Amino acid sequence: MHRLIVALLAAVDAAIAVAVGLAAVVAPLTLLWMFGLGGADWSSLWPASAAIWQLGNLVPLAITIPAGYIASTGIDPAAASFTLSLAPLAFAGFTAIFAARSGARASRAEAWLTGVVAGSLVVAALSTLVAFTSANDVAASRPWQAVLLPTAVFALPALVAAVVTEWREAGTGAVARLRDRVEAVRGGWGAAPGLIARGTAVVVAGLVGVGALLTAVALILKAGDIIALYETAHLDVLGATVVTLAQLAYVPTLVVWGLAFVAGPGFTVGAGTSVSPAGTQLGVVPGLPLLGILPESTTPWLLLLALAPVALGALAGWIARSRLAGVGAPTAATAQPQDAPVAAPMPSAPDTARTSALAGLLAASPVPTPDAPPDPLGVRLVITIGIAVLSAGGAAFLAAAASGSLGPGRLAVLGPAPGPVALAVGLEVVLGAGILLISPRPHRRARTPAAPTPAAAGTSTESDAGAEEALTDDDRDSPTEQIPDALREPREPREPFTFPTLPRITHAPRIPGPPESGSDAGGGDGRDAPLD
Repeated sequence: MHRLIVALLAAVDAAIAVAVGLAAVVAPLTLLWMFGLGGADWSSLWPASAAIWQLGNLVPLAITIPAGYIASTGIDPAAASFTLSLAPLAFAGFTAIFAARSGARASRAEAWLTGVVAGSLVVAALSTLVAFTSANDVAASRPWQAVLLPTAVFALPALVAAVVTEWREAGTGAVARLRDRVEAVRGGWGAAPGLIARGTAVVVAGLVGVGALLTAVALILKAGDIIALYETAHLDVLGATVVTLAQLAYVPTLVVWGLAFVAGPGFTVGAGTSVSPAGTQLGVVPGLPLLGILPESTTPWLLLLALAPVALGALAGWIARSRLAGVGAPTAATAQPQDAPVAAPMPSAPDTARTSALAGLLAASPVPTPDAPPDPLGVRLVITIGIAVLSAGGAAFLAAAASGSLGPGRLAVLGPAPGPVALAVGLEVVLGAGILLISPRPHRRARTPAAPTPAAAGTSTESDAGAEEALTDDDRDSPTEQIPDALREPREPREPFTFPTLPRITHAPRIPGPPESGSDAGGGDGRDAPLD
């Protein structure tokens, strides 16, 4: 596809990603402005919508409450200004998924760099436009953050997806040439980068899935507390709808909190608080209904959740070990010399078909040789460390994105700490992956056939000799596959077949006697005549 067309399609993808994100905010706020805030200033709708979109794309906001509102409500002046940085990750997640699809399509169109650059430039331009048209004193953001962070949320997933697609599918290009050079390295080192990336993807996706499962279970078990918080807030239908939509945008953030809880360090919901499997310390928690899922206490049995990252590491190690075992391993067919002598075909067609099928199955299986081990220890050790380090980095990135400030005072610290989460995930994954990757593989010895008994050996020799005599010259000259002696099945002794003989029927001798009355001398009607 032409590069100009690829650039235009990538630009359209980027524009749609930004427009959909903004529309998801503008639509419910418009309904709130129309039905809930009849006398509100419509000029504040766009700045509020743009500020929420920026917050969802990891842009921190400096909130400053006007002095008139503070005086009318009696809010502490010390709480009049604070930083709002706890992002609703639903917006960033949607942008990242859309960007990854755009990067993969650009790679399949053989212009991945053009597509990534064009899409990123469009997002940067639209972010700049949003930042300068929505500037206000209530929710202000730094211009470089308002432009750079939304662009990075789009550009990084698009770049990663494009490079991965190029590495897996491209036949030409810089990434394809680099892949060919790397995979040409012998000793299993060429397969190490791909196996590290595959194992990391398995671990990170599994951690997100486990966090989502834990969040879903908590929502089901704590549904009563969530409903009670809704009733305490005394919200009408419109207010409850807006609060619910806002909380749905924070569900991916809670999923990352669940990931940190499973890993062990847990998360905080304010200064001096902690929620982890080892224990829960909660102070004054904001009255948001979604925070009703927080456990008031924990049980030591929840420490077993740390086995989930270990199991994911073991799964990644098993996948890498199974793929590494076949790299450079010769098969039984390639291990045989090419100038091996051919043998004459066997006279029995069923025996030949059966042994040929068994020989084909054995030839297709990899046979490691001691001269060239397919998975040396050094490669397996590097893959184990690589999977653990990249998985820890991915967990730390997610923890940093899901933490921040939600208000003044104690609410300035919420979410998991990236450092402890990365350390815990790294140790757990390296333990699980090391069990499957670093442990030695058991060597399989070839089975030796049992020695035949003298009677069976004599019978087999006689039958083989008879089969050799039964072959014609044409059959001996026809090429066929040599059948190993270990695959030959012992044959039962055959007895010579003889047709059964019937006893010969002889005529009974005639007993002489006086002729009956009324009969001629010649024998009458002939019933007494001899049979011969």
